Amino acid sequence: MTLKDVARAADVSLASASYAINGTGSLGDAVRAHVLRTAESLGYRRNLSARAVRTGKTGAIGLVVPDFTNPFFTHLAQSVMRAARLAGYCVFVTDTEESESLEREGFKRMIDRGVDGIVWFPIRDVNTVEAQTRMVPTVLIDRSISGLESIQADYARGGELAAEHLIGLGHSRIGVVAGPRDILSQKLRIGGAVAAIKSAGTLAFCVNNAFSMDLEPSVTKAIAAGKATAVFAGTDLIALGVIRYAQSLGLRVPEDVSVVGFGDMPWGQMASVPLTTIEMPIDDMAQEAVDALMRRIDQREPSHGKVFATGLIRRGSTAAPRMVKIV
Repeated sequence: MTLKDVARAADVSLASASYAINGTGSLGDAVRAHVLRTAESLGYRRNLSARAVRTGKTGAIGLVVPDFTNPFFTHLAQSVMRAARLAGYCVFVTDTEESESLEREGFKRMIDRGVDGIVWFPIRDVNTVEAQTRMVPTVLIDRSISGLESIQADYARGGELAAEHLIGLGHSRIGVVAGPRDILSQKLRIGGAVAAIKSAGTLAFCVNNAFSMDLEPSVTKAIAAGKATAVFAGTDLIALGVIRYAQSLGLRVPEDVSVVGFGDMPWGQMASVPLTTIEMPIDDMAQEAVDALMRRIDQREPSHGKVFATGLIRRGSTAAPRMVKIV
């Protein structure tokens, strides 16, 4: 199977097929995608070694992810891989399992493989691989580290939207369950929510939890105290853990306690109580991360990061508190 076979099957010139496969030239997105689909259907594989000798690029990028068991990161990673594939790049992926040593090892392996650039989801907002990020173009997603381009959502506004929604329903005693305290995106979303809650009502509690449905003792104690009629969670995964624990106490959601998450993971709308959440444009963020990396790889004028808007999606996990009627 040769490039000529791909060009013939896609009904394009050999030059156009080459541009599409190698991610070069000025092809339209539709033509490029058509050629790539044709190549994939024919089982065409590029000779990356030959390309590297010819262009100085391998046509591969790295993707470093902190935890593939977390559906949020899985969704983001799939979106990044899809965008990279459409740009003509293959992707090497490593899961760091929330380990800084594995993060460093993952970066080393990517660079040893000769990737042209790396999309990185850091474990924390700390550069554990500073030397490596100076060796290869790197773009962050969902994290912020000084000196590196980052693609994020407007987390603070998202937290405000969650609080404003609950306040608008009549809740005046709202609790907050944040993710790990050393993650900037968590600090921003929780900060936005807490400021809005304090300006209009009472902050019943503010505690931290791992990115997990399994709630830590400080969280279960706060919920069991019964001081909050609503809870805002820093992620959808934590929000589902809150719902599960509330139900184990005999509380009904949303009749006895309302719950809002953050992230709009696909399974949130399929939960036993469909989850009200803050939407992040994950596919758009992934596409921008890949586009930004391509600009850096091609040594075009780099951007300086981008912040995407967030929005509220109301489902079945929020309602007015029982003592309040919304007319």
